[in-house]
Amino acid sequence: MNLKHYFLRRLLLIVPTLFGISVVCFGIMQVVPGGPVEQAVMRLKGGSGGSEGVAAGSARAQMTQEEIERIKAYYGFDQPITVRYWRWLKKVVHLDFGESYFYEEPVWNVIVSKFPVSLTFGLTSFFLSYLICIPLGIKKALKHGSTFDVVSSSLVFAGYSIPSFALGILLIVLFGGGQFLNWFPIAGMVADNHESLTMMGKLLDYGRHMFLPLLCYVIGSFAFLTLLMKNSLLEQLSKDYMRTALAKGVPFNEAVRKHALRNALVPIATGFGSVLTLMFAGSILIETVFNIDGMGLLSYNSIINRDYNVAMGLIIFEAVLALLGNILSDFCYTLIDPRINFK
Repeated sequence: MNLKHYFLRRLLLIVPTLFGISVVCFGIMQVVPGGPVEQAVMRLKGGSGGSEGVAAGSARAQMTQEEIERIKAYYGFDQPITVRYWRWLKKVVHLDFGESYFYEEPVWNVIVSKFPVSLTFGLTSFFLSYLICIPLGIKKALKHGSTFDVVSSSLVFAGYSIPSFALGILLIVLFGGGQFLNWFPIAGMVADNHESLTMMGKLLDYGRHMFLPLLCYVIGSFAFLTLLMKNSLLEQLSKDYMRTALAKGVPFNEAVRKHALRNALVPIATGFGSVLTLMFAGSILIETVFNIDGMGLLSYNSIINRDYNVAMGLIIFEAVLALLGNILSDFCYTLIDPRINFK
């Protein structure tokens, strides 16, 4: 199949795929209990404590069905689910994701406010992982079975086996002023006096705040990427074309660089497309440990608070970027090895 036709077909398939995702997710969110209507009714029925609070709570508890219906109409739940979905879909087509029930501001503003933190951690962890793991995997493959290979594998698996949140707590205890060293801050992204610092001081302050949580972000992917690169290159080194090249007198390093390495990078290209979804990268536990207000906590809070519009906005954005990322991965395949033919 012509590559242009393949990628065009993939782009066109994004529309029905997104439609299916939106239908399923919207339907699930609309039927789960504890939605905005129920929460609004509970807030109106709740008292503030004391005799006056109890009296107020008792008065509020006498809400009429008409008042409840007005609340439903305010949130749009007075219409059937099909009507609500159609209204939501028409707004989304015009890039209007509605208003957050919890934050009481446009969904777009809520999501954008979390972009800088998650995008910074996502891009940094992505590039660090590939810049470190690919060379490390290549060296481990070329020194397979050596002391370096055994020791590095032990360290990589030790880091991989520790849960990221547990590693975060350990790093805080060791380097965040817990019981030993006080080298790094343990909360937030900047210091209180960040604005008064020089440009270099701001960069250093930002780096000090990022170091510990960033280490927790990237440590989990080291083992997978490193071993994938190593095993992929080992497989290529055992192929007949490598033995033929070496038999013809081609130096080993040159044969690896010009032939084996390109083919070994094909499985690694699978993850290249994930760079588009990195703005939504976030770990709830890591962000909780280091008190970072990013996309992980936003996703969690939107589900807990039944903030349907924010949750659906996040789902649609992530779905679009994930689908485009898959196409980008296929495109990277063709760049690495033009012989690849998609059918």
